[in-house]
Amino acid sequence: QVQPLESGGGSVQVGGSLRLSCQLSRNPADAYCLVWSRQAPGKEREEVASLYTLHGNKYYPASVKGRFTISQDSAQNSIYLQMDSLKVEDTAMYYCAAEWRRDGNCVPNFWGQGTQVTVSS
Repeated sequence: QVQPLESGGGSVQVGGSLRLSCQLSRNPADAYCLVWSRQAPGKEREEVASLYTLHGNKYYPASVKGRFTISQDSAQNSIYLQMDSLKVEDTAMYYCAAEWRRDGNCVPNFWGQGTQVTVSS
């Protein structure tokens, strides 16, 4: 599949907010799940948000729970990641992907190139 396209990254101060966008080639509501992940230098890649479209269930790891929110907009063929109360440790490259296969597994094969988020104190 064609790679998703992330945008909206940038440099912000601790406590600030950013809204990341991910442009898809088709309606995200048709996906099995939608995912945002990130990777910082020296750290393992971490899934930070997922949305299972059937019932709209959302999942977040403890590291971002209460601060990040994933959503989708069918009219724009986009998914979003609202990030609030940003911390220095949120600094990373952020990636998005959609799993179109409906086999009960959320393991996207094609990710975007990423958008950089830098949080400074």
